[in-house]
Amino acid sequence: MTSRERVLAALNHRESDRVPIDFGGHRSSGIAAIAYARLRRALALPHRPIRVYDPVQQLAIIDDDVLDRFGVDTIELGRGFALDDDDWADWVLPDGTACQMPRWALPGREDAQWVIRSASGRAIARMPDGAIYFEQCHWPFLERDDLERIPEAMSECMWCAVQSPPGPLVAGKNGSRVLAEGARRLRARTDRAIVGLFGGNLLEMGQFLYRNDQFLMLLAERPGRAHEFLDRILALHMANLENYLAAVGDSIDIVLFGDDLGMQAGPQISPAMYREFFKPRHAAMWRRAKELADVKVMLHCCGGVRPLLGDLIEAGLDAINPVQVSCVGMAPRELKVDFGGRLTFWGGMEPARLWRGW
Repeated sequence: MTSRERVLAALNHRESDRVPIDFGGHRSSGIAAIAYARLRRALALPHRPIRVYDPVQQLAIIDDDVLDRFGVDTIELGRGFALDDDDWADWVLPDGTACQMPRWALPGREDAQWVIRSASGRAIARMPDGAIYFEQCHWPFLERDDLERIPEAMSECMWCAVQSPPGPLVAGKNGSRVLAEGARRLRARTDRAIVGLFGGNLLEMGQFLYRNDQFLMLLAERPGRAHEFLDRILALHMANLENYLAAVGDSIDIVLFGDDLGMQAGPQISPAMYREFFKPRHAAMWRRAKELADVKVMLHCCGGVRPLLGDLIEAGLDAINPVQVSCVGMAPRELKVDFGGRLTFWGGMEPARLWRGW
């Protein structure tokens, strides 16, 4: 099988010639840039610039020689963009390793920390000395929301404003054409399954703008306001989904949505709350994605979400990543028995367990 055939067989619940391997097909299967530099040295591979495509989480672009070395079957759509040296600027990782950052997201140095500012100049992310990733430091709706200003608020939020490739390279009136051409070029040069990172976050978007505690309180105390907020977010996502898949739908195999619904001990919200606020909206996006393109729908969703899996499947989900096996209810054997015929478990390493082991 080719890599693409292997991944699609697994997503269609058919036996493949071997288990597909994902390394860097999306952010949660990626590798920290500090670790990637060490990996290349351990493998005795030629020196190459370490490029940090995700400044917030300090994730590295995995080069083709490493993908080939491990027989990786996936690749992220962003690898078709920011291919010119001019797209990158020199920077230094927290351990002193030289690297490069996207020029448009280069952090600034202020008071013993690194800071990322929005286009308006507001500090939206900070990484103090001794830390190895950025943390959000501004929530636009923390004090007062304004649902007429959601797009402006998103531009002042770390998780929305700090863009990975293709990022601003596909902005402007010709953005859709540039996006489509880059996607087609990537498709022509690889037989790996291509994952298109869309996002479409719902619960997380509320947490990005209001802050976690405030948005959970909004869901519980002011459900009408929460529905109004989520309706507006859904409308934005649906419009973006139409444009995104019109450009790349014929070049990708999987479209990735995101919503971290779980914690170590179980879901962040009850199944009843998921069904009221999120399931209909997830279903609308996932159904539309499949109408627009021949793609599988994957959700990046951390935590112990077993109580929500039946509803996620009914909403149209094909695959979920990661499978956080240390969380309550996430034992792989039981998940496979109960859901394996209806849902593909796109696994991942268990970082919490690894850290405890160290």
